[in-house]
Amino acid sequence: MSVIALYPGTFDPPTNGHVDLIQRGAKLFEHLTVGILNNPGKNPLFTVEERVEMLRESTSALDNVSVATFDGLMVDFARHLGAKAVLRGIRAISDYEHEFQMALMNRRLAPEIETVFLQPAGRYSFISSRMLKEVFSFGGDVTGLVPPNVLKRLRGRINTS
Repeated sequence: MSVIALYPGTFDPPTNGHVDLIQRGAKLFEHLTVGILNNPGKNPLFTVEERVEMLRESTSALDNVSVATFDGLMVDFARHLGAKAVLRGIRAISDYEHEFQMALMNRRLAPEIETVFLQPAGRYSFISSRMLKEVFSFGGDVTGLVPPNVLKRLRGRINTS
C-alpha cells in the first residue's frame, strides 16, 4: 500500500531538525509534501515564498518530496493532497502534550488520516525555529543547526533588519 503524507509547519526558518525529519519521512512514505502554513499572525521572519525556496533547495535531492503552502485547517489540506498520514516531530516531552492534543483534534476532524510521530536525530532534538532566531539575533553561532542556504538567508535578514 502506498501512502502519501503531509509534514505541516511554519518552518520559519527551516532547521536541520526539519530536514532530518523530511529525509526520514521520505523513506517511510511514497510521497511526502512539506506543507508551509501561511500564518501571518505568527509574525514570521521569512515570507512564505522564501520558506518555500529554502525548503525546496534543502530537499532537492529527494525525488518523492514536494513543498507547498496552505491556509486554514491542516486536515483540509491533507485531504486535498490525498494524504493518509501526517508527519509530526517531537523533540521533547514538552512537545508531546501539544502534539497529542492536536493529533486528537485532527483525528476527530479527519479520522481517515493518521498522525505519525518521529523524533529528530539527537543532535537536533533541542532546536526550534523560535530559539534559533533568538540565538542568531544576539550573535550566536547557529552553523550546523540549519542548512547552509538557510544560514546565508538568516545572515542577510538579521543584518538588514
